Amino acid sequence: MSSSFKQGILVTIIGEAVLQNRLVNLLQTIGVSGYTIIPAQGAGSHGKRMGDVAGYNTNVEIKSIVTPDESEQLFEKLEQFQTTHALIAFRQKVEGWFD
Repeated sequence: MSSSFKQGILVTIIGEAVLQNRLVNLLQTIGVSGYTIIPAQGAGSHGKRMGDVAGYNTNVEIKSIVTPDESEQLFEKLEQFQTTHALIAFRQKVEGWFD
């Protein structure tokens, strides 16, 4: 293992596409420096999300590597969306080359 690797927390958020701008604003408010957004399809407790019509019944997956403190802040603020939208989030400890 290289000593130049950094440690961080990979946060993955999968939610309704209608939340995309609000989630990005949340990341920026916390001070997260970067993120990746991927269109997502699948099925779960909120039904199927097939993404067959742009903007309707679609999901996005947002990934970001953050500090432990940013992760805590983010998860606290994500709770507000869970009561009104289909949304899941999880985090993992990671090592790699990142800023």
